[in-house]
Amino acid sequence: MAAVRPGLGRIIPGSSILFLCDMQEKFRHVSFFPQIVSVAARMLKVAQLLDVPVVLTEQYPQGLGPTVPELGAEGLQPWSKTCFSMVPAVQQVLDARPQLRSVLLCGLETQACILDPCSCLGVALTSFCPHTALDLLDRGLQVHVVVDACTSRSQVDRLVALSRMRQSGAFLSTSEGLILQLVGDATHPRFKEIQKIIKEPAPDSGLLGLFHGQNPLFR
Repeated sequence: MAAVRPGLGRIIPGSSILFLCDMQEKFRHVSFFPQIVSVAARMLKVAQLLDVPVVLTEQYPQGLGPTVPELGAEGLQPWSKTCFSMVPAVQQVLDARPQLRSVLLCGLETQACILDPCSCLGVALTSFCPHTALDLLDRGLQVHVVVDACTSRSQVDRLVALSRMRQSGAFLSTSEGLILQLVGDATHPRFKEIQKIIKEPAPDSGLLGLFHGQNPLFR
């Protein structure tokens, strides 16, 4: 396998994994939830076509419910967790893949666990983004946050969390950008199938409003 320079953030299927975090029934009220799940479902379909492994977690499913069916993850066995990061729950998955270089992150809430866990419906509402990203970066892995497949109840929290992860060395990318990186070439044998998946633009998840006016957090 060709070496990948960490600073460039290049991804290839053979050394990548897709993380899908906590897209569960009790989180349907979160801002842009349907759009986020739709984009994450596209990432899942592409990962399956390209034989990229996928990890699915559920935060305290007894209280927060199962993964929503719209994600299309019925064939995946979810990893149940209570930790504020995905990494401890899926440690054995990471340990079993010494060739792993890149992790693609989708899910919610984007800001959770950078400062304090928040609560919703009487149970801890905790999810992946900064805490999982930091744990993965600590392991020497590249982290690619799929920005149109991540959200928070508060769009301020979402914006600052994206900036925080970028400051720590994570790459911010759109789903289509990452999909095309994974495919690499229009001559790829699965390109026609993937082209059908990305033919329609990803739904708007409020990102334009976050980046409008050259927001100083992203300078």
